[in-house]
Amino acid sequence: MEMDVKLGVICTRREIFSKEDALHYKQMILDKLTEMKIDYVDIEDINEEGLLFDEQDVEAIVDKMQKAKIDALFFPHCNFGTEDLVAKVARRFNLPILLWGPRDEAPLADGSRLRDSQCGLFATGKILRRFQRRFTYLTMCRIDDSQFSDGIMRFLATANIVKQVKQATILQIATRPAGFWTMMVNEGELLEKFDIRIHPVTLAEVKMEMNHIKEQRSEDIDALEKYIYDIMKVEVKKEDVRNTAALKLAIETLAKRYGCRAAAIQCWNAMQDDLGLFPCVANALLADEGFPVTCETDIHGAITSIIANAASLSNKKSFFADWTVPHPTNENGELLQHCGPWAPSLMKEKPTFGSPFAFHHSHPGALHGEIVGGDMSILRFDGDNGEYQLLMGHAKGIEGPFNQGTYVWIEVENLKQLEEKLVCGPYVHHCVGIHEDVLPQVYEACKYLNGLQADVYDSSEERIKSIIRGE
Repeated sequence: MEMDVKLGVICTRREIFSKEDALHYKQMILDKLTEMKIDYVDIEDINEEGLLFDEQDVEAIVDKMQKAKIDALFFPHCNFGTEDLVAKVARRFNLPILLWGPRDEAPLADGSRLRDSQCGLFATGKILRRFQRRFTYLTMCRIDDSQFSDGIMRFLATANIVKQVKQATILQIATRPAGFWTMMVNEGELLEKFDIRIHPVTLAEVKMEMNHIKEQRSEDIDALEKYIYDIMKVEVKKEDVRNTAALKLAIETLAKRYGCRAAAIQCWNAMQDDLGLFPCVANALLADEGFPVTCETDIHGAITSIIANAASLSNKKSFFADWTVPHPTNENGELLQHCGPWAPSLMKEKPTFGSPFAFHHSHPGALHGEIVGGDMSILRFDGDNGEYQLLMGHAKGIEGPFNQGTYVWIEVENLKQLEEKLVCGPYVHHCVGIHEDVLPQVYEACKYLNGLQADVYDSSEERIKSIIRGE
């Protein structure tokens, strides 16, 4: 999922400090953002200075940012800043806000100061709280410090999470498996709290779309079939490969038709009766293209996948997994596994297109292979009784016994502590992993997602906060 965030940059100053210094720092900031290839909207055309300092400019600034359809606001405090005007602009938007100012220099020889940016930030933070506007604070630094560029990129990732989650539509393919009460969700609450919509379709609609694709898009199926044979060891019939290709294209078509950012599919057992296959390989192909499809109609899992993909600064692909069994010898080791929906590009070796062991190899469609290890972030969005939390923590890949399906053995800091959180809730046996430390931006995004509580399962919460601050 490519990052697509438009940043509104509103540099501010105060009359009693140096206008010239504020202009100098404003230009340095804009030049740096341009160098970083940030998509931003400034206020250069609002007044001669391109700075927020005058009450009469507030409406024009708001109007410009609204017309530009910005996704986040950045208020650099270039000498002190005008906190009341910042608040008046900010209150007109329900968007992530970044506060930062360039590090103040020493007083001049006569004891005067050109800037008091730190003092101005103290004032703005207080008044934004009065206006009930949540914001992210990056501590003061010099513009050329890596802290500045890293902090900007993390904030953009945070804004991207918020943008992708709000107004997301999840394609729900069939109902949840009847026995999986854990997959119950409150569709009304998801809409009311997070503006997340569900678009349900039946297996009959999927089958009809597959038949249409077979009739009208045979060249697309041929190309996808060839690709499957190129990247997988195929142990199923050619007909099964063709049906899988048609299923992948059908899900993709339906998702585009209804504007969906992820899907949740009832992967068993009605699908086997209707279509004669499992959807794992089709899901894996979609996951490799940045479109997550979660198993067992796990709507909350699909939301988690959107969060993980949106948080990645390097466009890594997430994987949807079961917490399954502990490692046989590592007290903090755990097996993450599923029947095969993980992106083939994550695999250590060419994966095998076969059938799932969990269903006695009854139908084709599963993918088998171990993914690469390394450092990972593990996430889970979940909730019950009107409250929602986002479980998060670190893990690293470790060696472990061979397993069926797509799998990886991981080690966490304290498995017993994690196990207790999973059992006592509000979580289920599913999670999402990604090979990147996305926790700082995910943690910060929670404050902008109404009522979502960050829940860190290891001891890294203070480290996460320090990264957000820029330490």
